[in-house]
Amino acid sequence: MASLITRLDSADADFSTRLSSLLAFEASEDEAIDRAAAQILASVKANGDTAVLEATNRFDRLQAASIAELELSQSEMQVALQSLSPERRAALETAAQRVRAYHEVQKRECGSGGFSYTEADGTVLGQKVTPLDRVGIYVPGGKAAYPSSVLMNAIPAKVAGVQEIIMVVPTPDGVKNPLVLAAAAIAGVDRVFTIGGAQAVGALAYGTATIPQVDKIVGPGNAYVAASKRRVFGTVGIDMIAGPSEILVLCDGTTDPDWVAMDLFSQAEHDELAQSILLCPDEAYLEAVHASIIKLLPAMPRHEVIRTSLANRGALIKVRDMDEACEIANSIAAEHLEISAENPQQWADKIRHAGAMFLGRYSSEALGDYCAGPNHVLPTSRTARFSSPLGVYDFQKRSSMIFVSEQGAQTLGKVAAELAYGEGLQAHARSAELRLK
Repeated sequence: MASLITRLDSADADFSTRLSSLLAFEASEDEAIDRAAAQILASVKANGDTAVLEATNRFDRLQAASIAELELSQSEMQVALQSLSPERRAALETAAQRVRAYHEVQKRECGSGGFSYTEADGTVLGQKVTPLDRVGIYVPGGKAAYPSSVLMNAIPAKVAGVQEIIMVVPTPDGVKNPLVLAAAAIAGVDRVFTIGGAQAVGALAYGTATIPQVDKIVGPGNAYVAASKRRVFGTVGIDMIAGPSEILVLCDGTTDPDWVAMDLFSQAEHDELAQSILLCPDEAYLEAVHASIIKLLPAMPRHEVIRTSLANRGALIKVRDMDEACEIANSIAAEHLEISAENPQQWADKIRHAGAMFLGRYSSEALGDYCAGPNHVLPTSRTARFSSPLGVYDFQKRSSMIFVSEQGAQTLGKVAAELAYGEGLQAHARSAELRLK
């Protein structure tokens, strides 16, 4: 039986080398794409609406006479919402409610209220937390339409208290996806412009006569969008530069192998560069999952994409035991980590690096993509070692608060002056000393 997916064994001498090679992924810094994005951004910065309109008409094959024509009304979004079948509308509203509930708890528990404390001499120190004023959300259009992405980006911004959310979504050939517009209505998006690509990122970053400048841009896009987000970072904030989707399954061999095979498919079907890996100490179970892959793959509509993804970047890995599986998982630092085992919490306690953890055999990653509640915008390409899921905290900023009492100034002034003289900054020192009695 020919293997559709790489087989590795942690006991092999070359295991680390082969695993590193499998994990290696660097977003192709295509010079032509980067150069094109830079030119579009420069044009938008210099020419505003005119440049955005020209690029949008060209790339999306439109004939709009002004940017105002490309802004959708709230009533159009409401019409899209009302056009949905009752079942689909209920699913969208349930997902939105769960995402909102989770992020409201996150806001409460993650220090969004700020803090302060008073020292013995009356000096008060603390931190004030405030939401961003305006945020831009990029939503893919064209072949891909992701209403779940609208919910996951807009709802935590609203919960954080962002005053205005501007959504951009390309509509090639003028085709608008009603589910995306309905999601915008449910999530409370304030304004929607049917533009995309580098020109949309530029419009949000620099502002035009019609499109207001935002403080931060979030949301996924194609290579031109990614290149543009890199370039405007610093002028505005961005969420992250996301790589291909990933799933890592830790299994003790007790889950139905068909379930695990389909979980691997769920990420592999995104695109050919997506990565699906299974770690398990049971050789017979790995064989069973491989048999399930062979059995189930032909029936999948995106079977060619899945096949390529599994062949090039997927793996079934035999490990010594579940403890070693956890060690390897921490090294991989996957976007999505499923712990499909009898006692998942036992192993979750050993995990330090993962974008999101799905505990137990009933916690399929797909539920997290749509309706579990936690955010599905997650760090990829091993960045879970140092970054976190998108959340309320991404739409807030913190200001330090310092109220020094007269008595406190006598103590702190001497300390500051001594250090300032040591750094050769006399004005700093004198500023502190002038307040000494």
